[in-house]
Amino acid sequence: MKIKTSVIICAAGKGERAGFGKNKLLAPLYGEPALRHTLKKFDIPEIDEVLVTSSEFDFEEISALAAPFGYKTVLGGKTRTQSVKNALALVTGDIVLIHDGARPFLSRELILNCIQSVKTYGSGVCAMPATDTAVYANLGVVSARIDRNSLYLLQTPQGFKTEDIKSAYLLAGDSSFTDDSAVYSEFIGAPRIIEGEKNNIKLTFKEDFDRGYPALPILDGKRIGFGVDTHCFGKGNFVTLAGIKIECGRKLIAHSDGDVIIHAVMDALLSASGLKDIGHYFPDTDKIFKDADSGKLLTQVIRIVKAEGFTPVNLSVSVQAEKPKLSPHINSMIENLSKLTGIHAKNIAVSAGTNEGLGFVGEELGITAYASVLMNKD
Repeated sequence: MKIKTSVIICAAGKGERAGFGKNKLLAPLYGEPALRHTLKKFDIPEIDEVLVTSSEFDFEEISALAAPFGYKTVLGGKTRTQSVKNALALVTGDIVLIHDGARPFLSRELILNCIQSVKTYGSGVCAMPATDTAVYANLGVVSARIDRNSLYLLQTPQGFKTEDIKSAYLLAGDSSFTDDSAVYSEFIGAPRIIEGEKNNIKLTFKEDFDRGYPALPILDGKRIGFGVDTHCFGKGNFVTLAGIKIECGRKLIAHSDGDVIIHAVMDALLSASGLKDIGHYFPDTDKIFKDADSGKLLTQVIRIVKAEGFTPVNLSVSVQAEKPKLSPHINSMIENLSKLTGIHAKNIAVSAGTNEGLGFVGEELGITAYASVLMNKD
């Protein structure tokens, strides 16, 4: 009889340290929401069931990301421990792997090794041996040294026999733990370590999302800024792009009006000026920005960057969308962006294309926009 394997992907957190002003897993990573990269890694024949935890605030958007894979979205709790417990109640597999949604770079080999460890030993916890000297410190003073040959840094996925980890979480009650191996250790026994991967990093800070992005040069008082934004489709009748309403039969899920072009332009302007991103100035946790007109937010960004002594002189936008058809609206987009930014229309370019049926955009799950801007320093 086939052993059924389930996966729980933890995505119910806020990710505040990343500084996006929203769940970091919904921020763009290489042109699509970071969480989608993680979801794709478990879309393999060896996995029979995937459950994704989500906060109530992000439930619609995370559900939209999970649905094309046939994954279930589960309402999480106030803590990671409670979120995993909620998902475990719905798990039907004999084995369950629990993985952080913020670790999108794991390999298929690591997943399979984790499953095999559970089949052989009853558990499998990914971990990397420490390579640096480690110490204990108290008030800034070294108090003891640790043998690094016995020191490991834990990762996910962490795999267990489902009945064991369910029992452990039941016994844990309302206690809170930072990872699943701690719950297992407390109530079941010592978990089995398997070798993790160097690339299996956790997206924690904003710079973790910028891997591979070019640095912004400063040339003779000029600066170049880059911005990107992406949103999932949801129920609705139109999308708003560069301030232009376009019939679509869908809408973009967002706290504001979901204008990915203007959001990308705003981030490009702010980054060229050495300022924080739009999540800092217009957090989606603030009710005042609910359904906000992104054009009005862009005019505020223009005032912010000009107060820092910067003036935008050139703007290039590339938007990827399978639908709606954007070519009839390009000129209107350019004219509106010119009005909002003060950049001459001749110095603004907007290009639109599909993704040839590939990936997040190609599968008609949403729209992604990229923007680059040239700024003069007064």
